[in-house]
Amino acid sequence: MSERKSDTDRDDSERAFFGRRKGHKLRQHQAGLIEQLLPHLALDIDGEAPADARAIFAPVAEDVRLEIGFGGGEHLVAEATTFPATGFIGCEPYVNGMAKILAQIEAANIGNIRLFAGDAAELLAWLPEDSLSRIDLIHPDPWPKRRHWKRRFVQDRTIAAMARVLRSGGEFRFVCDIDDYCAWTLSHLARSQDFVWLAERADDFRQPWPGYTMTRYGRKAAREGRKAAYLRFRRV
Repeated sequence: MSERKSDTDRDDSERAFFGRRKGHKLRQHQAGLIEQLLPHLALDIDGEAPADARAIFAPVAEDVRLEIGFGGGEHLVAEATTFPATGFIGCEPYVNGMAKILAQIEAANIGNIRLFAGDAAELLAWLPEDSLSRIDLIHPDPWPKRRHWKRRFVQDRTIAAMARVLRSGGEFRFVCDIDDYCAWTLSHLARSQDFVWLAERADDFRQPWPGYTMTRYGRKAAREGRKAAYLRFRRV
């Protein structure tokens, strides 16, 4: 039996994830994918990280990108099929989201996605320095109440963690339809010496970047009249 965590340990290790880990009961096929396919694609961060993250993939990837909280997997799957030579890591602690992407990976026989069903902060700490070309955070939980702001993924410590694993010239991309969280993200990235906001005109953040795949949540937000911001930051 594992040692029981103290409150301090729990604050440190679980700070970056406060969402639901499981929702509706999985269908039989989904449960089978979690049991049989996920172990072949899942990263084991209890082991030593590879010296080169490209070696996580077979064949070795040309570069590696990370999507944090991929939801139903629509964007991640589209990117992986468009860029087959790139390795993609998807991080999603929500079991139902993991089941959805596994079904898409199985149906399309996608070989360049690896998955992590846990805390993105722990994954970032495990990955080697300068190992990623891009990190995407698309429609994260905004935690709108002031007392919950510490639960947002974008914090000074996670920005520093992303800067460590992104190579120079790499990008952090953030999509959100909640104005307050967009302002929060801009203010936090602005005080980081590691990132530069790439927008030069209003349409640079009002319009999706070329090739962007709208997620199911994004379409719902648009139907309900909420406009998303598409923020891009370059690692200096």
